[in-house]
Amino acid sequence: MAAGKKPSRPLTRENVVAAHERIKRYVHCTPVLTSQSLSKLASNPQDLAAFQASKHEISDSTSSDGHHTPAHPTIRLFFKCENQQRIGAFKARGAFHALSRLFSGQLEKGVITHSSGNHAQALALAARERNIKSYIVMPTISTPSKIAATQALGASVHFSGSTAPEREALVAKIQEETGAVLVPPYDDAEIVLGQGTAALEFEGQVKEMTAGSGSSGEGGGFDDGPVYGGVGSEGLDAVIAPCGGGGLLSGTATALANTGIKVFGAEPSFQGADDCRRGLLQGERIPHVSTLTIADGVRTPVGEIPWSVISDPQKVHGVFAVSEDEIKMAMRLLFERGKCVVEPSGALGLAVVLFNEEFRRMVEREAGPEGWNIGIILSGGNTTMEKIAELYAPAPASSQPLSNANGAASDTKPHQEDVKHNGAPSKHELKREVGVEGMNGEKVAEDVAG
Repeated sequence: MAAGKKPSRPLTRENVVAAHERIKRYVHCTPVLTSQSLSKLASNPQDLAAFQASKHEISDSTSSDGHHTPAHPTIRLFFKCENQQRIGAFKARGAFHALSRLFSGQLEKGVITHSSGNHAQALALAARERNIKSYIVMPTISTPSKIAATQALGASVHFSGSTAPEREALVAKIQEETGAVLVPPYDDAEIVLGQGTAALEFEGQVKEMTAGSGSSGEGGGFDDGPVYGGVGSEGLDAVIAPCGGGGLLSGTATALANTGIKVFGAEPSFQGADDCRRGLLQGERIPHVSTLTIADGVRTPVGEIPWSVISDPQKVHGVFAVSEDEIKMAMRLLFERGKCVVEPSGALGLAVVLFNEEFRRMVEREAGPEGWNIGIILSGGNTTMEKIAELYAPAPASSQPLSNANGAASDTKPHQEDVKHNGAPSKHELKREVGVEGMNGEKVAEDVAG
C-alpha cells in the first residue's frame, strides 16, 4: 500500500457483510439478468477481421503464446444491473455506508465531496435521506443533467475549476466555513466496503438462480428461456467490474475474497485510461491520468486504498482494456439485444468478455470445455438520449486514426466532434479547453472523480 494512506476499517468480506446490513434498507437489491444470445455471442470466436483489428489497438490483448486464431471459450453471462440502482449507479451504496459510519455530531455539520457526477448525486441522496446538509463541489464542465440532478436532490452545489488543487482548495474553504465532513468518491475504506455490497448480492443471486431454486423475482433473462438449462457450475466462476478510481473493483474483490470466484477489472485503453492495467504491469500505482475516453465515469487514476486491494494477485486476477469502438459495440448490444441502457463505463465488462483476446483465451484455457459463469457488473446508466445520439453519430470518411497514450496509432475511429474542419478546433477540443482552464487562466489537463 502507498505510504500514508491506510484504510479506516479493515477491508474484509465480514465488513462488507456488515456494510450490507447497514445500507440494505436504503438501496435497491438490483436484479440479475441473463442473456442466451449474448452468452452465445461471447462463446463464439471473434471473426478474423475483428481479431486482427484488435491487435492494433492493445498489444496486450493478443495472445502471448503465438496463437493467430481467435479464442473459443464457453461463457454464460450474468448481469448485475446497477444501472437500476438509486441515482442510476452503484455509487449510492458507498455513499449510504460512509454516512452510516459518521457520528451524529459529525452529521450535524453536513457532508461535502468533489465530483462531476454519480458520486455527487449519491452523496446528495444519502444526505437528504438522513436529513443533513450536503455540499458538492462540481467542475464547471460537469454535464448539465448531472448538475441539475444533484441540485434536485437538495445539495448545495459549488463550482470550481477542473484541476485537483482548485477543487481541493474550494472543498477546504467550505469545510472551514461549515465544518462539513469530507466523503471522498473512492479513496476511502467505508466507500470501498459499501461498493462491495453489490458483489455480495450478486454472488447470492446467481447461486440461487443456478441451483434451480428460482430467483425470487430478482433475476431473469434478457431473452426468454431457462437459466442456461442448468449447464455449468453452481454460482459464479468470475466477476468483472469497471475500474476508474477503483472503489467498485476493490470492493468486489474484498466481498468475494476466499470464495473461489475470480475477480477481474475492465478499463478503456484510450489515451492511457488503462492506468490500473499498466500499473499492475509496472508494479506500482500510476497517480495521474489524462484521458478523454467516452467512458467518462472512469477518467481517474486508481486511489491508494483501492490499489492496496487491486494490486494483490490473490484478490484481483487481472485487469483488461478495450478500445472506444469496442465499448460502443458492447453498449449497442446491451441496448439492442438486452433492452438495457448503460453509460459507456457500464459496458466495459461486456466489452472485455466479447473482444479482449487475452481475457478470452485465458477463459478458454482455465475453464476448459465446461466454461465459466461470468458475472458482469453494469455499473451505471446515467446517460441521455442526446449523449447516446452524439456517441453514435457517424464519423466522416476522411477521419484519421487517433493516437494512444504511447503515440501509437489506434484504429479506433475519432468521434465526429474530434475532427477539425478547415483547421478550426473541433467541438471536443473546445470543450476540453474550457474544461482544463484553471481559475487563473492556465491550461491543465486534469481528471475529475465521477
